[in-house]
Amino acid sequence: MKIKIVSQGLTLEAELFDTPCARAIGALLPFSASVNTWGEEIYFSIPVNYELDSTARDIVEVGDLGYWPEGPAFCIFFGPTPISQGKEIRPASKVNIVGKLCGDPKALSNLSAGTRITLEPVPENE
Repeated sequence: MKIKIVSQGLTLEAELFDTPCARAIGALLPFSASVNTWGEEIYFSIPVNYELDSTARDIVEVGDLGYWPEGPAFCIFFGPTPISQGKEIRPASKVNIVGKLCGDPKALSNLSAGTRITLEPVPENE
């Protein structure tokens, strides 16, 4: 499922993968929240309760979209976090990988805590 991530004049396209957890998130859209930041990660609470699944990782890649069950939160990774070692990207704990950004993840580095963000579906004909 293709989605848009919109905040402060910034629009990034992304893809939610075809997993049960990602489909549960897709069913919420459109959805808006205030972001939190943790190093080069943006995350925000979402009303989805899902367990870790076969996609769960404790090291992720730039542009990965994750679901953190402990939040529960939607996470967007664009660089190292406070617990990363070297250049790795390490979430606070394991996350389900639910999608990937199609645009430049570093564009998110200008967003600060409290900024509103919206996830919205992209119509299939776009």
